[in-house]
Amino acid sequence: MARKNRQKYDKVRAAVVEAVGLIETDHCSSDAAIAEVSTGKDFSPLDMRFMRQLVNGTTKMKRRLDHDMRFYLSKPSEKLSHYLQNILRLGFYQLYFTERIPSAAAVSEAVDLARHFCDNSRARLVNAVLRSALRNPERVTFVDKNLDPVDHLANKYSYPNWFVQDCLDEFKFEATEALLKSMNEAPTMSFRVNYIKSNPKEIEDTLKGEGINYSPGVYLKEFYHLEEGALPPHHQLITEGKIYIQDESAGMSVRLLNPKPETSVLDMAAAPGGKALYAASRMRNRGMITAIDKSRQRLEMMVENIKRQGVTVINPVHADNLEFKSKPFDRVILDAPCSGWGNAGKHSDLRWSKSPEDIERLFKIQSMMIDRAAKLVKPGGILVYSTCTTLRKENDQVVEEFLVRRKDFELESAEEYFDPEVVSERGFMKTYPEVNKLSGAFAARLKKKLVSKKK
Repeated sequence: MARKNRQKYDKVRAAVVEAVGLIETDHCSSDAAIAEVSTGKDFSPLDMRFMRQLVNGTTKMKRRLDHDMRFYLSKPSEKLSHYLQNILRLGFYQLYFTERIPSAAAVSEAVDLARHFCDNSRARLVNAVLRSALRNPERVTFVDKNLDPVDHLANKYSYPNWFVQDCLDEFKFEATEALLKSMNEAPTMSFRVNYIKSNPKEIEDTLKGEGINYSPGVYLKEFYHLEEGALPPHHQLITEGKIYIQDESAGMSVRLLNPKPETSVLDMAAAPGGKALYAASRMRNRGMITAIDKSRQRLEMMVENIKRQGVTVINPVHADNLEFKSKPFDRVILDAPCSGWGNAGKHSDLRWSKSPEDIERLFKIQSMMIDRAAKLVKPGGILVYSTCTTLRKENDQVVEEFLVRRKDFELESAEEYFDPEVVSERGFMKTYPEVNKLSGAFAARLKKKLVSKKK
C-alpha cells in the first residue's frame, strides 16, 4: 500500500510508478495499465504523452535498469520493495535513456516519489544511488561477449535470455545485436493511402500543409512513414477514411497475395480488418472478400473501419476459422495468431509476457490453422501464410512442415514481388526492424497445384 503524505511530488511520474507495477505484478498490458492509473485524473494530452514515454521505456528496459542499479547499491543482492525498485528504475531510465529531462530533475523527482510512496530513509537511499550513478557511470560493466554472448546482449539491451539465444541461433552476433538495438528505438507511425477515397498527391499536400515530415514507403508505394510523432485519432485524414494506420510490413503479405479485381478472397483472421481493407483497395473495390474472426467485439471494430474506408466488397463473418466451411476461394490469407515479436519495439510489455512454452503452443495452433486454410483454396489458387513475429518456429518451420504434409501445394518465391533484401534464400518474405525501420514480419506464398486430368 502506497504511503500518502503531504509531500510535494509529480503526479504524472507517480502514475508511471503505479503503471509499471501493474504491468509487472498484475501482468497488465502497458496500454491497460496506463488507462487504469490515468482514469479520473486531469492529465493533459502532454502529460499522457510523457507518461506513455516513461511507462513504455521503463518497462522495455527493465532488465538493463536492474542490471545497472546493482552497481550502485550497497547491498546489490538485497530484495527491494516494488515501489522502491520501480522508482529507481524510472530514475535510471530518465538518466540514461532520455535526452530532454535534466539529470537534476530526474533525481529530485525520484527522491520526492520515494518520500511519497516509501519513507524518508528510502528517499535518502534513492538520492544517494542516483547521484552516485551520475558521478560514476564507469562502474557499470557487462560480462565479456566472447565468454557469454547471451548474458551480455540480454543485459545490455534488456531481453529475456531465451529470445537472445533464439536470435543467435539464426544470426551472427553483429546481426543479433543490431536487431535487439533497433527494437529499443522509439517506434514511428506508418499509414496506407486508401485509393478508394483518396490518392498520394492529396495526402502529401495535406501533410505538407500541416508541416508534417514524412517519407514514402520502402517497398509499397501506398504507404508512408512519419519522421516523428503521430497523427491524432481525430485527424481528418483518419476520420474520413482517406488513410488507414498500418505498418508497411503488415501490408507486404497482401502484396504477396496479389488479389485481383473480381476475384474471391478469404481472410481467415481478419479483425480489425487491416489486411482485408488493403486487399479491397488493391482490388479497386471489385470482387468479394470474406473476412472471418471469432471475436465479435473485434468484428464490430472492423465493420466501423469498413464503413469509414468506403469499402463495399468485404463480408464480415463471425466464425471460428478452424470450423469455418465454404466453397474454395481464389485467394486465402492467414495472418496467424503469433507471439508478436516483430512488434516488440512497439509493445513494451511483450518481451516479458511471452515464454518458450507460448511459442510451442502457438506453433501447434498455427499448424492446425494453415491445414484448415489449405482446404479452402481452389486448385491453382494462392494461400499466403503470414505473421508479425521473427521466430523461425512460428514462420519457416510452420510452412516447411506444411509442405511436407501437403504435396498438393508448392512454395512460390517472394522475389517476384519484393527486393531481394527482404526475400530469404528459401523464397520467404522477411522483414526486420533494423532493416529500413520496418516491424518484423514473415509471409510465404503457397500455390495449390492444378489437378491433372487422366486420359
